[in-house]
Amino acid sequence: MDEVFPTTRHQRCWLHKTGNVLNKAAKSVQPSMKKDLAEIWMSPDRAAAEKAADVFAAKYGAKYPKAVECLEKGPEAPTGFLRLPSRTLGAFAHDQSH
Repeated sequence: MDEVFPTTRHQRCWLHKTGNVLNKAAKSVQPSMKKDLAEIWMSPDRAAAEKAADVFAAKYGAKYPKAVECLEKGPEAPTGFLRLPSRTLGAFAHDQSH
């Protein structure tokens, strides 16, 4: 895709990223962790998302460092999704609720 559309912006898939992060944690903590991940991708702006990502790392980093590393791994920070217009994000959030 980069060869044909070199200026195309990339975005993480939060459905897959969430699953990958949760796979690095005990089943008992996954429901809480999933809610905390949603705080990141459902944030109203980049600053709130960055704060939520910091809270996630502080909360889970000691016991589940591989989960935090998985969240942070990739070509951009966990808040990279905020580059799309809010109407796109709203549609995505709606799709994720089903």
